[in-house]
Amino acid sequence: MKIAVIGGGSTYTPELVDGFARLGTMVSELVLIDPAAERLDVVGAFAARILAHHGHPGKVTWTSDLDAGVTDADAALIQLRVGGQRARITDETFPLDCGCVGQETTGAGGLAKALRTVPVVLDVAERVRARAKPGAWIVDFTNPVGIVTRALLDAGHQAVGLCNVAIGFQRRFANYLDVDPASVVLDHVGLNHLTWERAAYVDGVDRLPALLEEHLSEISGEVDIPASIISMLGAVPSYYLSYFYGHDRHVRDALGAPTRGRRVAEIEATLLDLYRDVTLVEKPALLAERGGAYYSEAAVGLLASLFGLDDRAVHSVNVRNDGVLPFLPADAVIEVSARAGLDGPAPLPVTALPPDLAGLIAHTWGYEELALDAALRGGRDRVYRALLAHPLIGQHEPADALADRLIAAGRAHLAWAR
Repeated sequence: MKIAVIGGGSTYTPELVDGFARLGTMVSELVLIDPAAERLDVVGAFAARILAHHGHPGKVTWTSDLDAGVTDADAALIQLRVGGQRARITDETFPLDCGCVGQETTGAGGLAKALRTVPVVLDVAERVRARAKPGAWIVDFTNPVGIVTRALLDAGHQAVGLCNVAIGFQRRFANYLDVDPASVVLDHVGLNHLTWERAAYVDGVDRLPALLEEHLSEISGEVDIPASIISMLGAVPSYYLSYFYGHDRHVRDALGAPTRGRRVAEIEATLLDLYRDVTLVEKPALLAERGGAYYSEAAVGLLASLFGLDDRAVHSVNVRNDGVLPFLPADAVIEVSARAGLDGPAPLPVTALPPDLAGLIAHTWGYEELALDAALRGGRDRVYRALLAHPLIGQHEPADALADRLIAAGRAHLAWAR
């Protein structure tokens, strides 16, 4: 099986390669594709050493030629960051001027990322469709995953969105319960980066109530959400919900503080230096600070299921709603636990959501619809309308000011704004 990794020059790629080296025996070729040739040479050579170190029979190749890289691929993983860390830092800072949280996947920063990312991913996907094997899967790890996956599905691609939030919870809960992570099946539901764990089944028994009783304080600290909220909900919110439940605190904390993007940029520079060491054959410990924990396990596991190698596994993925959440349209994209096989992911049943969860999901879905429209058609009015609809903004004055700042900051990546 040939897997193409688009955005393969990322410093995070060795984490993915390590996962294939340890778990992905079905891979005969892993081709890394990235326009940043010098960076790609460093990451590619290190990736090849990782595979060889594990005695994996496959090979790693790398190229800056997208068309050549995806030719005859069985699957393509898309992990792009249009604009790099510089754009991310901008996303994390300009919203603060208007009293709104600066974050790369939600709020105005998330919209900025969607606007510059969706057109690029759609172009990449068309080239995958033209040159990869018929029926090749596109697995999107590019944020904002829900919006990007919706764009891909609407364009007729065989695509699924992947996020590492749920597998992180699965691993934490398994550790608390002292069980094999594979035995923990989550009731994971919501939109990408707006999800809750409503149950954690082991051998058919929901262990989440006991987890909340015994480890509420630790879980609260991990997700940065007050224990009282988690106890009230009887569910564990994703740490991204901290921006909703504690928005003003995050704004106060961010003012004058270094952004996460700046820290990641520093980590990336150090990682590239480490990767240049020809004696390095295992991922360095610093990579864990880069973010995206367990992405490799999630990606390898999902691909194994999609190609029929493990059709019993449950994965948390971004897929069409198709009636799973009755208060959203069928063509909406949601993030849920699903059993995947050759026919793709099939969501597990979801019991009725309480009104606070359903209401926030519906509100954010409305913003995502408008965000996708703005990403596809451009225009200040569409950008403003999406900002006004976002639960974290929702007022004319900040939405109006943010629209101008967003467009000014991203003009180089927005063809319609030049």
